[in-house]
Amino acid sequence: MAPKIGVIPGDPSGIGPELVARLLADDCAKDANILLIGDRHVFELGQSQASLSHEMTEVDASTDDWTATARFALHPMQTIEADEVRVGENTEASGRSTLRVLDQALEFVRAGVIDAIVFAPFNKASMHLAGIGHSDELHYMAEKLGVTNYISELNTLDGMWTSRVTSHIALKDVAATIDGDRIKEATHLIDDTLRRAGFERPRIAVAALNPHAGDGGNFGREEIEIIEPAVQELMKTQMAVVGPLPSDTVFLKVTRGEIDGVVTMYHDQGQIALKLLGFDRGVTVQGGLPVPVTTPAHGTAFDIAGQGTADVGATRAAFEIACTMVSNWNRDAAA
Repeated sequence: MAPKIGVIPGDPSGIGPELVARLLADDCAKDANILLIGDRHVFELGQSQASLSHEMTEVDASTDDWTATARFALHPMQTIEADEVRVGENTEASGRSTLRVLDQALEFVRAGVIDAIVFAPFNKASMHLAGIGHSDELHYMAEKLGVTNYISELNTLDGMWTSRVTSHIALKDVAATIDGDRIKEATHLIDDTLRRAGFERPRIAVAALNPHAGDGGNFGREEIEIIEPAVQELMKTQMAVVGPLPSDTVFLKVTRGEIDGVVTMYHDQGQIALKLLGFDRGVTVQGGLPVPVTTPAHGTAFDIAGQGTADVGATRAAFEIACTMVSNWNRDAAA
């Protein structure tokens, strides 16, 4: 059965609407039932920016069998007026629109109307202007879905994956936030997610925090006192995990195909590596949620919004990963 994917346009002022228009023109869009959720004029704006035109059949996805639609089903909403869209600017109106459309998509996954969500880039500044009430969209979604387990963004590029022990916090707070439980939770999360993405037995490395993995305690003792003991406990569960490995060399092992995923200690430790390797292909997976939720890892790109030059590569990859995860979602991650 084809996966039912809800696609939302992200911040209307960014490149998201254009990316959705380009995604719908891709062959990958033929592999799933796609439900567009949001304002018709926002999707049409993206099609105009991309010089494309797609037939969108309006449905009430709450009651209609929208999967029977010949091309693309559209669950229309009214979240922002056309003259309120300020292309290339973060605004409260765009933030409100983003959150309202996201809320509807989350309601649809709770009701089983869709199997997964793919969202074009959000703009955190706009969402904060609109009162998101959380540091990021992952924690917002977790609250809406009643999630209480460990959550973290995961990033992936060309089969390479990262998870994070800490994420959107100040760098000065990282060392005090890291503990054995968080390391084990982040490792289990990437292992489970990789299995749902089709990996039989993921090979995982846990990155060190300090230069040269602490150099035997000369440059910090977190590796000795926190990270290595956590890795040893994980190894007892028969998980294919090693570490702590110096973060300036661990990604060389990833690019050589020796490792599938890296557990990083803080946000930029993994983000810099993946974005250097392929900024236009990276994907963020919202880890720990009860359904697959994916998005391109890049942002709203206000500097090129409306110019018709947005690269759809990362959005395409996010869509493909969501489809794969739907097909593997009920797989026993502990197997």
